[in-house]
Amino acid sequence: MKITRIWFDSDFIYGVDESGKEYRQSLLWYPALKNATEAERSNYKFGFRGIHWRGLDEDISFDSFAADDAEPSALQRFFLTHKEIKISEFAKIVGIDATLLRNYVNGFKKPSKEREQVILGGIHALARQYAAAEF
Repeated sequence: MKITRIWFDSDFIYGVDESGKEYRQSLLWYPALKNATEAERSNYKFGFRGIHWRGLDEDISFDSFAADDAEPSALQRFFLTHKEIKISEFAKIVGIDATLLRNYVNGFKKPSKEREQVILGGIHALARQYAAAEF
């Protein structure tokens, strides 16, 4: 598959392939593009395997447009939008290997329902600690 045309809205990058099929991907996967200006977004080159934004040091493969995870899961969305939470430290708190948690966040692996509940419990515990802070 080769994407031949792209465009953006505030949340997604869209692409059309050679057959006219339309795809989309969440810009949460690509923070440099999400935060880029229209001029920065329009400064790209199509390559053999994907699209490259030299000024943003960002690449998107054509194959990624056909991936099943165009929209991040709730767990992925939480960590992708809360970069202030260091995944390696959070993983220690909830007793999960940091590499495994990164794989969940990046979509390389999918956690079981039980594991999702452990992670959600850790997020709720962290929220309670923040809410209890007094100065």
